[in-house]
Amino acid sequence: MTDYRGTLQLKRGREKPVENRHPWIFSGAVEAVHGDPEPGDLVAVVDSRDRWLATAYYNARSQIRARILSWEADDIVDEAWWYARLQAAIGRRLALQLEPDTTAYRLVNAEADFLPGLVVDRYADYLVLQALTMGIERRKAMLASALSELTGAAGIVERSDVDVREKEGLPATRGLLAGEQPPPSVEIREHGLRFLVNLMEGHKTGLYLDQRENRALLGQPRFVSGKELLNVFAYTGGFAVLAAAAGAGPITNIDSSVAVLEQAERNMAQNGFDRPGDEYLAGDAFKVLRHYRDTGRQFDVIILDPPKFAHSQRDVQPACRGYKDLNWLAFRLLRPGGLLATFSCSGLVDADLFQKVVFGAAVDAGRDAQILFRLGQAPDHPILLTFPESAYLKGLLLRVV
Repeated sequence: MTDYRGTLQLKRGREKPVENRHPWIFSGAVEAVHGDPEPGDLVAVVDSRDRWLATAYYNARSQIRARILSWEADDIVDEAWWYARLQAAIGRRLALQLEPDTTAYRLVNAEADFLPGLVVDRYADYLVLQALTMGIERRKAMLASALSELTGAAGIVERSDVDVREKEGLPATRGLLAGEQPPPSVEIREHGLRFLVNLMEGHKTGLYLDQRENRALLGQPRFVSGKELLNVFAYTGGFAVLAAAAGAGPITNIDSSVAVLEQAERNMAQNGFDRPGDEYLAGDAFKVLRHYRDTGRQFDVIILDPPKFAHSQRDVQPACRGYKDLNWLAFRLLRPGGLLATFSCSGLVDADLFQKVVFGAAVDAGRDAQILFRLGQAPDHPILLTFPESAYLKGLLLRVV
């Protein structure tokens, strides 16, 4: 039997999201907490009539009071349960048949894999774990041990240095969890191309794995062969390497960090691309794009892959202004017939709102555009139908006409 440390009772009429298998219970839905559960403890979730609904882990410090682990009354949530959930998530990745051409991908996608608060990414022989909640924080040593056994990873490092932990009452942390420390640069393959990844210092867990299929789409000769390309927020050159492999013309890479642009150059070299016409420019993307507008510079293909602009609900309006300004500048810089690949990874800005923002930018720029593809996260970052919040990355591939 599951070792419950308390019972979380919902207010009358607030059980429907739980019954519809949404994994979050917010503070406003809670009538009472019986017992004295500590942050991260397991609790039974019951409705106003004490009818059992689910097993969850609890955190009074968070606005999300509980995250549901199981809706099955017969489930015993113990170490064997966690092991089986990990094994199932890994099995779903094996079914994607990404190896051997791709050796970096997500193994566990938190709530979308029925393991709320846990993210695990594979980079060749190493794993990177993010413990985003108190419930996972308390179990991360056990989870790392299970992952070592299930994957045979040489080492597992933690990159729990993300802002969302503050909402759980947790500090940012990083370090080695199991096995051996990875080297400063781990070589991985993506669609047969080679990349060097810094697991301890890189953005997110080292690479933007969710963009993998979008990089492959935009790395097709029909879109980029012989075309002059502007790669904004280039990071370590993922889009650029795939485009270079497809015969793209000169590529201009813009990022605020000199270090990541140097890594982008190394990634080009890893694949034998000697391209003296490419540029690597460190600077503020908005300022650089305005300079290009003022000097009349134009491109055939522009990729906009900015960082997350909206971290909370109050950020949504200023985020939309930022997205509109960015896309307006891109429309002004595109040659007739040019392509714009534009993205948002802000989960609070949904696909419909993002499309409206890009529409407004096109109107203000005086350009007409056609949607060729609607873009999203790679399939190793699945979206759970009952958890729309798991759909965070959205994008459009547009042709200016």
